[in-house]
Amino acid sequence: MHDKLMVPAMMLAMVAAMPALAKDRVGYQAISTGSLGDAERTLTAEREIFPQRPELMLNLAAVYSRTGRQAQARALYGDVLQRQPVAMDLADGSVVSSHVLAHKGLARLGATMASR
Repeated sequence: MHDKLMVPAMMLAMVAAMPALAKDRVGYQAISTGSLGDAERTLTAEREIFPQRPELMLNLAAVYSRTGRQAQARALYGDVLQRQPVAMDLADGSVVSSHVLAHKGLARLGATMASR
């Protein structure tokens, strides 16, 4: 099974799968409770070990976006798009490519920037 993935709120889809008692290594629980600092620390530490994992990049991009760091979020979405696409199992049972999620994140950043 895949780890949980928090994507920007507009998408409202989270990757499901980690057992409830498993350590939150992808920042899912922290993001979902609004503990963005905790999520960022977890994601940054995990990326030092697993720098290629798209769920870590996508979740960290979501944290950056929600904390006003659009340039850093955009860079991480771009990093996801530079790698091979990975299938992500979402909470609603659908499977979506990491590239689709990155494109949606970038589109949301564009909409956020346009509304300012």
